[in-house]
Amino acid sequence: METGTEARRVASVVHVRCPDRLPEDLYRQVLEQMAELSPVVQALPPTAALAELRGALRYHGVDAGRLGEVLRVRTISRLGVDVRVGIGPSITVAATASGQITNPGGVLAITPDQVADWLGPLPVEALHGIGPRQAQALHDYGVHRIGLLAVIPPATVQRLLGGRAGRQAADRARGIDPRPVVPRNLPVTASVSRTFPRHTLDGAAVRAALLDTVVTLALQLRRRGQAARGLTLTLRFAGGTSWEKTRRLPEASAHDDDLRTMAYRLIDAAGLQRGRITAITLKGEDLVSADQVAEQISLDRTREARLVAEEVSDRIRAKFGPDAILPAATLLRVS
Repeated sequence: METGTEARRVASVVHVRCPDRLPEDLYRQVLEQMAELSPVVQALPPTAALAELRGALRYHGVDAGRLGEVLRVRTISRLGVDVRVGIGPSITVAATASGQITNPGGVLAITPDQVADWLGPLPVEALHGIGPRQAQALHDYGVHRIGLLAVIPPATVQRLLGGRAGRQAADRARGIDPRPVVPRNLPVTASVSRTFPRHTLDGAAVRAALLDTVVTLALQLRRRGQAARGLTLTLRFAGGTSWEKTRRLPEASAHDDDLRTMAYRLIDAAGLQRGRITAITLKGEDLVSADQVAEQISLDRTREARLVAEEVSDRIRAKFGPDAILPAATLLRVS
């Protein structure tokens, strides 16, 4: 039987990067090839995926690097798709490894004993989860390599990058990433609708209903572990007509503040005056796994406080129900 110590010595997490703009049908076929090697595959659309190989290693009787080569050969020969396969003891290490493959495709396996020495010389922007703004903030303070980031006290990193983002960056630079690979086929969209029992011209009621859809959609995305790259707002009017508009978010997000800001811009663009609205629908578009979204640096203490409050609210809702905490403005909504 494999002991806990032996398990930690196994590089069993695989992060696969497909070519950019890969058609969805081919992406799904890559996932099928991964599923032939491991029953635990986590889709990270549109072009990445994770697999947990620990059980597969025992079954196939070979090391993770060999299985990575098998996967690459199969995707090339069967699908004509060359993939980059990073392998490591954690999601962070495996994803960082796949990002270091510069050829069209290849396999790079990092064992647990190699993690510190391998990560150390890499630029901080190469660390999976570090976004451009975070990297620039670290550069401004002379932190250019992951090895240096790893020896800085975590409290200092938190001051530079913000609370949650700083904690994650400090841990991952040290190779600490306890996240498991979770089997998941992600939906490509998520939507929330609100209907009015009677035609309404009340702008405050419409805006309150819109805010209610924002809060519900954002919570739905966070529970799924997803983020939206865009929003679509659809308004339906008496007489059967409708209005619809889509806009991209500056950064993929599942946070209330970000979705609310964009939703308000969308409804302002509708230019409502005397339109009698019967229903509204807010849809999150081009969904991605939250693991693919870098936590960007924020010097806005108000935003940081709201994100903390959001986490607390999510825990309360999980325990007492989704309506346990709601913005006061939604009390005006017509349901």
